Amino acid sequence: MKPVIVQVVQHLRPGGIETMALDLLQQLQAKAEVHIFSLEGDAPTTLNAWPRLYAVQHQLHFFNKKSGLQPALIGRLAHALKRVGASAVHTHHIGPLLYGGAAARLAGLNHVHTEHDAWHLNIESSRNLQNMLIRTLKPQLVADCSAVAEALQQFYPFTRPTVIMNGVDTQRFLPPSLLEKRQCRAQLGLPQEGLLLGCAARLEPVKGHALLLEALRKAHSGVSLVLAGDGSLRHQLQDETTRLGLNHRVFFLGHLDDTLPFYHAIDLFCLPSFNEGLPLSPLEAQACGVPAIVSDVGGCRSVVCPQSSQLVPPGSAGALADAISSYQVSSQHNPRDFVVSTGNLQKTAAAYFNLLAHS
Repeated sequence: MKPVIVQVVQHLRPGGIETMALDLLQQLQAKAEVHIFSLEGDAPTTLNAWPRLYAVQHQLHFFNKKSGLQPALIGRLAHALKRVGASAVHTHHIGPLLYGGAAARLAGLNHVHTEHDAWHLNIESSRNLQNMLIRTLKPQLVADCSAVAEALQQFYPFTRPTVIMNGVDTQRFLPPSLLEKRQCRAQLGLPQEGLLLGCAARLEPVKGHALLLEALRKAHSGVSLVLAGDGSLRHQLQDETTRLGLNHRVFFLGHLDDTLPFYHAIDLFCLPSFNEGLPLSPLEAQACGVPAIVSDVGGCRSVVCPQSSQLVPPGSAGALADAISSYQVSSQHNPRDFVVSTGNLQKTAAAYFNLLAHS
């Protein structure tokens, strides 16, 4: 009989944690029955906003949590775990640790918790809450990179987290041919000539898109910028693009349910975030043979190929512009081998299955 694994996430809006949960569901379903419990949201709204979810909609469960503490949700989750016959629970981030972890404890189930970033632990209230939850619920603790593991041990010396690095599907994210690159540029309405920078991230302050616009202003006129993703800053960034006189060089694609054509279209990936856990987008880009320039924050050092990609200090448009200027198409080492060896989803899924199914 297959084990029944339930992943618990805060919501199912497009993002790194949510993508990782979906990828694990698809990777593990040959060996396990996998469900995802989303604390927030409802099925119709969420499915319409993220069409990728339709393929696995019968394995998704929504609890429509509102803001504020809701102790009754623990009982609802425990009941739902029993209903699906859960044998193990995998929580992602602090809210799911609280509710999903408590429900797993109530149901007497194996519980694995993954910490995806450490910057929120700089907030005392968050740090204290997590301390209480780890001590009380006693999950098997996982960090998605060594930087997060080190932060956890700094704040909670009694922990010994296992490091399981996030991975991407290297059988899906493959380098394009020259013809495929041209076709993807045409499909997305992008220029065929010139260097295309790309960033796939929510249009939110933490991602540092304004730095990219400033760096683009300093770059050669043949360089253009492609932004995949949506968020609260879209109109502000569009206004800033106009103010800088860059309308003809910046392309806003909005949310893409399939990012593969985006990666196939661009030449250089940039993620100038102020905070990150372990982002998947640089791994996806590099798996497609696209070098990356990434802020040296969180676990980003773990996801850049040392031969072809670069780390830059956060918050510096000048350093970003210099890194872009130093890029040479003809001399780049292909970063794909790095991703295959260190950020491979198949390895990630196998490590999680070992924890969730064999305890």
